[in-house]
Amino acid sequence: MMDEVIDQFLSAVPLPSLLVDRSERIVAANEAGLALLGQRIIGRHYATILRQPQVIDLIEKGLVDTIPRKARHIAGDGSQDTIYEVHCRFVRGIGAAQGGAVMVTFQDVTHMEQAGQMRRDFVANVSHELRTPLTALMGFIETLRGPAKDDTAARERFLTIMDGEATRMNRLVGDLLSLSRVESEERVRPKDNVNLTEQLESTLRSIRPLAEGAGVTLNLKAPEAPAMLTGDPDQLQQVFTNLIENAIKYGGGGGVVDVVVTMSDRDPAVRSAAVRVQVIDHGPGIDPVHIPRLTERFYRADSHRSRELGGTGLGLAIVKHIINRHRGRLKVESEPGHGATFTVILPA
Repeated sequence: MMDEVIDQFLSAVPLPSLLVDRSERIVAANEAGLALLGQRIIGRHYATILRQPQVIDLIEKGLVDTIPRKARHIAGDGSQDTIYEVHCRFVRGIGAAQGGAVMVTFQDVTHMEQAGQMRRDFVANVSHELRTPLTALMGFIETLRGPAKDDTAARERFLTIMDGEATRMNRLVGDLLSLSRVESEERVRPKDNVNLTEQLESTLRSIRPLAEGAGVTLNLKAPEAPAMLTGDPDQLQQVFTNLIENAIKYGGGGGVVDVVVTMSDRDPAVRSAAVRVQVIDHGPGIDPVHIPRLTERFYRADSHRSRELGGTGLGLAIVKHIINRHRGRLKVESEPGHGATFTVILPA
């Protein structure tokens, strides 16, 4: 009767759970616990199942002094580790001769660990990105106050560099604020009706001076019928401004950037009617090894060139979050020497 009550009790616990009594053997486990640790763990010594010293120590002490404790357990399937927070609580009146048993529960905290690591990486990246221009500014200010105080030519040269570094910091702060705003709105679906063809024509008009300065021709190929969808016009302009500017800066060596719009009644990528916008350049292309990481914050396929061209490493991360808000998809196709195609798929 007691065993049945214990089994019913453990089955009601939503976390992987097991009981270890004073015989130091696992006397019960719920289905989640069996799935995590193995179907044949009942009756086995806990140390042969839970091989990590910190978890073994947790249970050993809990059986002796009955004090609640917690530790970490790491389970891996060969591709990615799963991190569990293990809680140990002594339960009286059950187990061998009712001498009590330790209840062990496993809570998956992998997502919390990953979020914490992302925050740490983000702070480290922001600090690194700001440190370089700040160090340069401080060095030039010190020089202008000292050795170059009366050197007019040096002063003009240094002020020009300082202006560039300050502009870079301002651009970085602007992109950080934009990313924060986009992330906060990501779960709120946009409600405005947008003529995407008109939006793209407006975007190309604003970017054309940059293209002309780089010797790049912009071509828009779109159906005569307006491409209508539900979206946020300002954010969509931000998406295509970013993608087209990138095509000009990094892929403009081919002299042409094509923007191609197509509409379909059912697109398999979003399983509904959709509008596809392809931004195609004919430049040097992107090594496939970089493509999966292009939308990560601060990731750059070519760090030196990106910084020279004023890139902050946040543009494609912003693009990704905006497209996610619109329940769309972003696809990148490229081969070295054959240009790159960025495809935005938006539900119509």
